[in-house]
Amino acid sequence: MPHDERRPARAANTAVQVRDALREAILAGEYLPGERLVEAQLCVRLEASRFNVRAALQDLAAEGLIEVQRNRGAQVRKVSMAEAVEITEVRMVVEGLIAGRAAERVTDDEAIELDEIGLLMRRAVEAGEYRRYSDLNQRLHALIRDIAGHHTADRIVETLRGQLVRHQYMLSLVPGRPQTSLPQHERIIAAIRNRDPKAAETAMRTHIASVIEALKSLKSLSYA
Repeated sequence: MPHDERRPARAANTAVQVRDALREAILAGEYLPGERLVEAQLCVRLEASRFNVRAALQDLAAEGLIEVQRNRGAQVRKVSMAEAVEITEVRMVVEGLIAGRAAERVTDDEAIELDEIGLLMRRAVEAGEYRRYSDLNQRLHALIRDIAGHHTADRIVETLRGQLVRHQYMLSLVPGRPQTSLPQHERIIAAIRNRDPKAAETAMRTHIASVIEALKSLKSLSYA
């Protein structure tokens, strides 16, 4: 019957919405590493059934954002500094690929948008608005992924980025970090807008190699 055939589709969509909403909350720092995710509370907050909440938790566990332990439930997964470095090493390869692909596909309008973000990033650094700079940084990388249109690489980067959200916050507090990364981002933008795939990939790899070195400098720090 048509009514019965539609019912599973609605259930699947609800589970996906719960998963996406919870992922967004974790990435926004609303749940900290090690914090328990109580199913009953999530059901109320997300207006979802326990079945869909459990399905969302299983999906996020597969992404590496949370971990589910027998008799202890789910909690936001803690990522060690050593693992954060490994994850970023993988990001370096994948995002290098993405930057090169973006240089092959960028349109004139997209090149203008890249330039605009680069200008806003420079103004943010000059004004000492480092939170805004961090937001623009994420916007720039998202735009580059959109331009590249490499859906598999995009999914990989999103998963890896989610696992690093706490470490990215710690990096944003490192004195002088924005001043270091700004010219790196400007070189990435220039290479993409000049439609030079090799230069774009090299610039992106150089930038993320710098992120790896910055992460290594934080090894003495622990979760707050």
